[in-house]
Amino acid sequence: MIHMKEVYKKYPNGVVAVNGISVDIKQGEFVYVVGPSGAGKSTFIKLMYREEVPTSGEVIINGVNTSKLKRKEVPHFRRQLGIVFQDFKLLPKLTVYENVAFAMEVIEEHPKVIRKRVMEVLELVGLKHKVRMFPSELSGGEQQRVSIARSIVNMPKVVIADEPTGNLDPENSWEIMRIFEEINTMGTTVVMATHNREIVNQIRKRVIAIEGGMIVRDVFGGEYGYEI
Repeated sequence: MIHMKEVYKKYPNGVVAVNGISVDIKQGEFVYVVGPSGAGKSTFIKLMYREEVPTSGEVIINGVNTSKLKRKEVPHFRRQLGIVFQDFKLLPKLTVYENVAFAMEVIEEHPKVIRKRVMEVLELVGLKHKVRMFPSELSGGEQQRVSIARSIVNMPKVVIADEPTGNLDPENSWEIMRIFEEINTMGTTVVMATHNREIVNQIRKRVIAIEGGMIVRDVFGGEYGYEI
């Protein structure tokens, strides 16, 4: 599902953000990526959805070697993934329904299929009753739930989440985690970068800890392991 072999990422300023990482994540796993700020977590996550390209080594996602993708092929590749960001990245002039439907419209899915699937995922995230509202009319937790609905509407095999609870209060954070757990039970691989110690320690999953661009700990059912 996700395979990295001897991956290095060195930026033009000389910073080595990823330093020889090798890791495999299997279909259906739920993985937390943790570590102190500046450890290389964000680069590690960005390599998965080809926001960054490794300086050397292999990054293979769903059988695709991301280094070999041409720029014009990247959008098509990303359609196989669900990507959830800390800051939601919703389109402000589109309604809840339109934001989620947009992900299916770009792949030219049939309108009847779009409506059925969009309503399914909005029901999953508990927002079926807010389809006509705009992002500005929603709370932060609701906006993140729309973002998650959009990320899974095309039924990706992998969902990549970069600090998805970072801007949310504890109550909303737990609700978002409930949704991610439900997505995972359906067979979707979830990879989540997080600083949320409480969530990692209470909802035990595989924990990959990164420091200095290297994996220093990889434990199933592990703890966060850092002071905040």
